[in-house]
Amino acid sequence: MTATTTPPSHGGAAEPPQTPPTAPDGKKPLMGAPRVFIPAAGLLVLFVALAAIFPDRMSDALSTANTTVVQDLGWFYVAVVTGFVAFSLWAALSPVGDIVLGKDDEEPEFGLGSWFAMLFAAGMGIGLVYWGVAEPLNHFNSPPPGSAAGDAAQTARTAMDTTFLHWGLHAWAIYVVVGLAIAYAVHRKGRPISIRYALEPLFGKRILGFWGDVVDIIAIVGTLFGVATSLGYGVTQVGSGLSFLGVVDEAGTGLLVALIAGITAIALASVISGVDKGIKLLSNINMGVAAVLLGLVLLLGPTVFLLSDFVTQIGSYLQNFLRMSFNVRPFQGEDGEAWLSGWTTYYWGWWMSWAPFVGVFIARISKGRTVRQFVMGVLLVPTLVTFLWFSVMGGSAIYREMFGEGGMIVDGAVPTDTALFELLDGLPMGTLLSVAALVLIVVFFVTSSDSGSFVVDMLAEGGNLNPPVWSRAFWATMEGVVAAVLIMVGAGGLAALQTMSILVAAPFSIVMVLMVIATGKALMAEHKWYQRKRRKWFAEQVADELRATGDLPKVD
Repeated sequence: MTATTTPPSHGGAAEPPQTPPTAPDGKKPLMGAPRVFIPAAGLLVLFVALAAIFPDRMSDALSTANTTVVQDLGWFYVAVVTGFVAFSLWAALSPVGDIVLGKDDEEPEFGLGSWFAMLFAAGMGIGLVYWGVAEPLNHFNSPPPGSAAGDAAQTARTAMDTTFLHWGLHAWAIYVVVGLAIAYAVHRKGRPISIRYALEPLFGKRILGFWGDVVDIIAIVGTLFGVATSLGYGVTQVGSGLSFLGVVDEAGTGLLVALIAGITAIALASVISGVDKGIKLLSNINMGVAAVLLGLVLLLGPTVFLLSDFVTQIGSYLQNFLRMSFNVRPFQGEDGEAWLSGWTTYYWGWWMSWAPFVGVFIARISKGRTVRQFVMGVLLVPTLVTFLWFSVMGGSAIYREMFGEGGMIVDGAVPTDTALFELLDGLPMGTLLSVAALVLIVVFFVTSSDSGSFVVDMLAEGGNLNPPVWSRAFWATMEGVVAAVLIMVGAGGLAALQTMSILVAAPFSIVMVLMVIATGKALMAEHKWYQRKRRKWFAEQVADELRATGDLPKVD
């Protein structure tokens, strides 16, 4: 956009405070938004207490609720997430893509490399490490119901297509919806970082009241549940890796709690230092270690096969995109329903439960980019990198099963926790690669924890871009405490926490649909405003030129 002003707000726009609130004595209050902070913290403590005291009952109750949500609303999740992809493409390819997320002449706050590293590490870094080998193998071992019958090659292609579906454009489109809505409200309209302000174009001043608080509380609770669950399951994988390497005989509860304490301590130091220092540094380290590990597996494995698989699977993904995107498997009966709830709709719910955290974080680091740059950067680049990761890691495992010595599938099942280490153990320098993988897992956990804590704190402090150190430390510590307590409770506690984070996605999916409507409305209104200004400017320029040449007749 070439104009130097932004269109005025319409429709009873909310007017947030321009400066942090102060107490009567002139001091800043302890909490920036107590109506959000206290209920969110209270709900978290209450849930952890119930899960610790009644782990089995809590897990059973939440599992029943989760089954109902995932199975009965599977069609809705599939349709709405595909709609998010369509919205993202519209925002990038239409004229509204020229709108800057900030002032019209503002430059991006972070360089392109650091920006990609931070959004990728926050978005799904640890998931790639955990599922990079395991998911393609699971689908190869047990193809989705209704898949076309064929030989091993067809089964392998179906496995990779399914994996690409779960980790491709749909996942990142979920993050685009939340991230774009918040980035526009914060950087373009000058609102605080808060989920509620993304809905301002629809509800105006009403977002400052009770329902706005509810939206922010849901986002905070969902984020805390998601990050704490990942931390808990992640240290379980680290423990399995240490056991696989022979460092420990068995990864007991004491070791897992110690790992959580160590990771939380590193995350605490990082989140206190802020985005510009700790989180940025760890994200860059993350991407460096991941790139080295990926490159070594590619070079030490069947290189030509893996590169051929990467190119072939991109074509296969694009060719089957629409069919896979809308496939709810109604004709496969209970098998199709069970598979869909265990994979596709489960993933969509999981990504949506993480969307407040990832969306707010990538909005925070995307100031100065255009809508088109934001969408293309968030949607396409991480997707291609993700596809390369699965093609190399998952492709190597499938290659070993099809053309090598096998051993990745044991007794008809895939050992998910140790699948990555099984693969690396069969390559030259296997022990060294496994150690690098453990380091990568830990650093990915730290970046997820510190960036998650930073986002939660911004929301809990009323959108403060630089929340107080004490509250940053509080949320970072709470994530570790929650994970440690539920590790000590046992698998029932962690399962309950994971289920709760997915259930939070159900109401938040409605919020996301409203975000799409609100953001689309705001972007189109601003584009029309600029069009009117340009037409007026052009008419004035033509009139001035005609007057200067004497060709404009005078009106008596």
